[in-house]
Amino acid sequence: MSNLIQAAGDQLREKVGAALRALIEEGAFPQAELPAFAVEIPADKTHGDFACNAAMVSAKAFKNAPRRIAEAVCAKMDLSGTYFDRCEVAGPGFLNFFVSDRWFGETLQAIAAEGADYGKSGVGAGQKVMVEFVSANPTGPMHIGNARGGAIGDCLASVLECAGYDVTREFYVNDAGNQIQKFGISLEARYLQLFKGEENVPFPEDAYHGEDIKVHAKNFAAQYGDKFVEADAEQRRKALVEYALPINVANLKTDLEKYRIRYDVWFMESSLHASGAVKETIDRMKQRGLTYEKDGALWYKASDFGGEKDEVLVRANGYPTYFAVDIAYHWNKFAVRGFDKVINVWGADHHGHVARLKGAMDAIGLAGDKLDIVLMQLVRLMRDGETVKVSKRSGKSITLVDLLEEVPIDAARFFFNLREPNSHFDFDLGLAVEQSSQNPVYYVQYAHARICSIVKNLAGEGVAARACNADELAQLRAPEERELIRHLAAYTREIEEAAKVYDPARMTRYAVDLATLFHKFYNACRVKGEAESLLQARLHLCICTRTVLKNVLSLLKIEAPEVM
Repeated sequence: MSNLIQAAGDQLREKVGAALRALIEEGAFPQAELPAFAVEIPADKTHGDFACNAAMVSAKAFKNAPRRIAEAVCAKMDLSGTYFDRCEVAGPGFLNFFVSDRWFGETLQAIAAEGADYGKSGVGAGQKVMVEFVSANPTGPMHIGNARGGAIGDCLASVLECAGYDVTREFYVNDAGNQIQKFGISLEARYLQLFKGEENVPFPEDAYHGEDIKVHAKNFAAQYGDKFVEADAEQRRKALVEYALPINVANLKTDLEKYRIRYDVWFMESSLHASGAVKETIDRMKQRGLTYEKDGALWYKASDFGGEKDEVLVRANGYPTYFAVDIAYHWNKFAVRGFDKVINVWGADHHGHVARLKGAMDAIGLAGDKLDIVLMQLVRLMRDGETVKVSKRSGKSITLVDLLEEVPIDAARFFFNLREPNSHFDFDLGLAVEQSSQNPVYYVQYAHARICSIVKNLAGEGVAARACNADELAQLRAPEERELIRHLAAYTREIEEAAKVYDPARMTRYAVDLATLFHKFYNACRVKGEAESLLQARLHLCICTRTVLKNVLSLLKIEAPEVM
């Protein structure tokens, strides 16, 4: 796929390097190894479209002032056949380069040719990457933190796919361990209360008090009656969990699909126990001398591998800890399923677990640096400047379902990706439903719809868009036109950067900036009423902008409406 910024940057590196080598051969500068230099895009476009610090970093090697080196390079460089018109020397020795009409025209031609594929990159080279996100406790509905984690994880996975990685989305179902035992105890108490009365069956203080537990108990009783009232407690809890847990997991899937999230894999924690993978992992750690026994428990020497303290792997009662299971799970990810990189999206309250899990990967013979953790801060819901903590409908903590009943899915997915994951975020419920330019998702969608309206209205007057040649596109020289095209050209690079730093919020910022630049262009440059060739060139620019707006919204799984 095309990346005109990369192509231009590569040309500059080649031309600057060739000029420096030629100057050395001519004896203008002493023989020396060329230092690594950077080609960047300056924030201030009066400093050129690209800037290079080659002269600055070469001063010591060439025993010359940077300004003199820059002037020599500028004089020696041949820019014919490149995307550049000219080179200028600025300040103490910066090399500033200005792209030609050809670069702007080819950017638009690439967008028109590639359409929905524009922006895609091969930088990932097909590496196998897993993104594990949400992985909410299956004992109840998803809360608002899961809503943010879902939007971030899913959009991050889409960014990585667009950048050329082979991505698997995974949900880890904690269907074993303490929380499931607690789930069973909660269900059991509600079930027995139906037959023996609430006054005769105390409800455990630390059990799950949600209304969903009562609903499960009632439905279970409707199906099985009092069959399990006098049964063995373990048998009764097992039956209740086996009944309710699949329903909860199915509800998780339904709610997430409504949120436009589809997982490739739903991985059950219980499968690690059933397959013997947990035991094998513990045995592997024993064999590597990573464990010792103390107070009847088996401990892992975590402090030898970056942990703050040693950790229990197997409790004195013989049950493995969550940490032991987590190590087994990640062994499965890397050693069994062969992922090149694993990315976990976790709440920020898990930050203490990061170093010890990465250290455990190193300890058992895997590469801890192949495991990356995206820490996500809490979100605060706001309405009319006040913090919202409970649902209007249920009077309980707001769940994902509650949120999507009040806020459009487009707004939820866009808003949760407005800030980088590791930043606190205030979600304004009022703004999310507002139809104004203050609402960022509405603002971006309106830009797309506005372009659709322009194209439709011109077609109604008999003006159909057509392909434009290089000379026609060269007419797009207004500052607003050039700035818009530069931003369109930056889309692929933005995808690659977002994938590199695991920050899908770069895509929402890109979309808002693109909408702003389009509105600025439209207000400054007429489309209708111009000479035919200029009209077509500007219409071509509009359509290319629409294509990129739709591409970035599609990546975020947000609608690109044609009418608003």
